Amino acid sequence: MSATGAGSFVGGSAARLPRLDATAPYGARAKGVYAALDLGTNNCRLLVARPIRDPGAPAESFRIIDAFSRIVRLGEGLGQTGELSEAAICRTLDALLVCRDKMAARDVCRARLIATEACRAAANGEDFVARVREETGLELEIISRETEARLAAAGCAALADSRAKSVLLFDIGGGSSEIVWLAPRNGAQEGQVRHWTSLQLGVVTLAERFGGAEVSFRQFTAMTELVVSELQQFLARSAKEERCNRFHLLGTSGTVTTLAGVHLNLSRYDRRRVDGLWMSHAEIDAVMNKLRGMSYAERSRNACIGPDRADLVLAGCAILEGIRRCFPSERVRIADRGLREGMLLELMRADQSFA
Repeated sequence: MSATGAGSFVGGSAARLPRLDATAPYGARAKGVYAALDLGTNNCRLLVARPIRDPGAPAESFRIIDAFSRIVRLGEGLGQTGELSEAAICRTLDALLVCRDKMAARDVCRARLIATEACRAAANGEDFVARVREETGLELEIISRETEARLAAAGCAALADSRAKSVLLFDIGGGSSEIVWLAPRNGAQEGQVRHWTSLQLGVVTLAERFGGAEVSFRQFTAMTELVVSELQQFLARSAKEERCNRFHLLGTSGTVTTLAGVHLNLSRYDRRRVDGLWMSHAEIDAVMNKLRGMSYAERSRNACIGPDRADLVLAGCAILEGIRRCFPSERVRIADRGLREGMLLELMRADQSFA
């Protein structure tokens, strides 16, 4: 889940990324207004922000001045057909037109607009990007899995425990899940990416394969075991990395923010209470068991899930359970931030906007 109102985001030390060739489709009409759009398999999300240059503010911080999030299910049926469907494309185009209008209204001067797994995997992914360009004027960039993992690290690393020797970051998406091993650099936790992998497993792909509305014990176990199997090579690569008693998981995705909202028993999702929340191993167990015990109708009625996510949240829980089995940890930190924040930080750093 994503913030939909104005607010502040504080960046921080993050993975060092290569300089991006960011575009400026709206010209330099209002220097210092930035936008980041993340079009995933399930969601279309936009953030518009200004860098904060106040000497009293934390380093590398920015203020969110507009935001948008809509579930579009661009990758619906992709696993069966290998292509983006016309219905999914039309839903997505409608959302992108809203994003275009928001960026124009806010006089955005610099933007990066990315598309991820659905467009990477679809046979008509490039055709879709061309259609977006023609019908909306927006220039989408289909990014690699490595870039997606590194941007997630850039957006979330500030939430890592600075005293931990290492941290496992995960981003559970609709069509893929990115896993990043973060380690300190020069004696300080700066989110250096030591290893990364991208699983071609996400909440949409798993739910379509195993079922999402009603999930039996056997189905949940099968999903979890598939994730564990897919993680074995990454587990072997990271086996020699140093851990300590402060090792923890750092999760960014609708799955973990939903878990946090349900855990807090929120009557309405509140990003301020969720972003940065620590949850213990026992608390994660308890909320996942609660969700698994709910019917589809009960999940649909929950304020932090809703009908758009009710058939996907258990697939997300299975992915999280697979990650926890491979990388046991006593605590998980929840991040309601990720790719968009990573893009905004990178754009602003490239322009030296924090100087």
